[in-house]
Amino acid sequence: MISEKEQEIEPRKSGLEKRNDAHSKQPLFKYLLILFGLPVHLFTWIFYRITYKNSPYKQLFENETKAIRQSALYGRWVENYKDQYKSKQRFFNRPINEQEMNHEAGKLADEQAEELAKANLAERNEKELSYLQFFGECLSNRAFILVSFIPGILMYLFLWIDSRPFLRYAAERLVMTVFVIVSVAIFVFTILYFSPSDPAANILGESATMEQRAEFNRQYGLDQSYIVQLVDALKGILTFDLGSSYTGNEDVSASIANRFPITLLIAVSSLFMAILIAIPIGIISAAKRNSIWDYSFMFIALIGLSIPNFWLGLVFILNFSIEWHLLPATYSPDDLLSIIMPVIVLGTGLTASIARMTRSSILEVISEDYIVTAKAKGLKPRRILFHHALKNAMIPIITVIGLQFGGMLGGAAVTEKVFNISGLGSYIVDKQFIPDIPSILGGVVYIAITISIVNLVVDMIYALLNPRIRSQMKSS
Repeated sequence: MISEKEQEIEPRKSGLEKRNDAHSKQPLFKYLLILFGLPVHLFTWIFYRITYKNSPYKQLFENETKAIRQSALYGRWVENYKDQYKSKQRFFNRPINEQEMNHEAGKLADEQAEELAKANLAERNEKELSYLQFFGECLSNRAFILVSFIPGILMYLFLWIDSRPFLRYAAERLVMTVFVIVSVAIFVFTILYFSPSDPAANILGESATMEQRAEFNRQYGLDQSYIVQLVDALKGILTFDLGSSYTGNEDVSASIANRFPITLLIAVSSLFMAILIAIPIGIISAAKRNSIWDYSFMFIALIGLSIPNFWLGLVFILNFSIEWHLLPATYSPDDLLSIIMPVIVLGTGLTASIARMTRSSILEVISEDYIVTAKAKGLKPRRILFHHALKNAMIPIITVIGLQFGGMLGGAAVTEKVFNISGLGSYIVDKQFIPDIPSILGGVVYIAITISIVNLVVDMIYALLNPRIRSQMKSS
């Protein structure tokens, strides 16, 4: 029997819009699934459409729709739509076209009949097999996987990563990292492009003729439009071909590859030094709050934050090199002692920041209820501090470490200049005065990649330390 329903029937969502499982709750899941498995989906979709025409649901839907069209309800719908058409034509003083009226009324009534048929089938728990459901059934067939593995390798890799929360979390951060690097490249190139400095005039000199400047611009593509130069720059970054610098016609990739390791070595060494010194100092200051140890360590940390790197470097050179002859004044790749002063100078500010953050973070944690409960249970203070307080206080500490490491890479130029180190920071500063766009862009992108990787590692450590993030990964 056909229900005499005259109220509006909401159209049901298509199968692709349904959320069939926990993974497809993400808005982009189905689109990424189709994108990565496009060669497989092309053939599967055709087979699905052929199968759908002969599916039991399709037959039930056609019979239900046919029955509604033969009912009195369908006739009332047609008459109502005809009356609406006549009222509209009279309102606009238009003639009534019987053929147009019958066509429009029948079309609207057919649409309402299809909506009612779907609603009636849904009440009887007759559901349409969506494409994602159909595709899921195909994935349960080993033969289908073997046949479609090569054309669908990207899709299967995506499904494998998506089924593992930690890998999915890492992949999402990695995709965000790629967008950040591209955005940094566009931003830096735009600033350099619209800079008032003229590379041709700075390199060739003010006495250069207009023809010589025009030839220089033509040789390096500076006579092209902004879009063309930007696309070429991004293409070079993606293909790891940064081109040649404006000065000396040197290969930018080779120059950066030769200079970047020493900058990274100094930054990483300074980071490890800061962690080894700062975290124990912060723990002692928090454990002995308002004691002489606390005041002394925090006073020294404040001094470390206040001293500029270049001044501290000069003081070290005057004392340890010139006055006491203990350490070399300039860096030499063959002398390991020459790296000690640059590491200490660069890591002083970071050590002070981490020590202060460790102290404040632990003091904040030890006032929480679960710490009070642990004390009430009679746990030893050392166990409470290291097993409960420090573990939960590490997240803001790790945040500071990640942020400060990026600042160290950017601020390494000052330290490199003081100690005559041919690193990436001093390289970018030297090229800035031209401006040498390929060299500066390549150097900044290298630093951006390193900082992005560090932030990715920090995010992974977040997930390992914080159970709430892990639970969110599993439920997403």
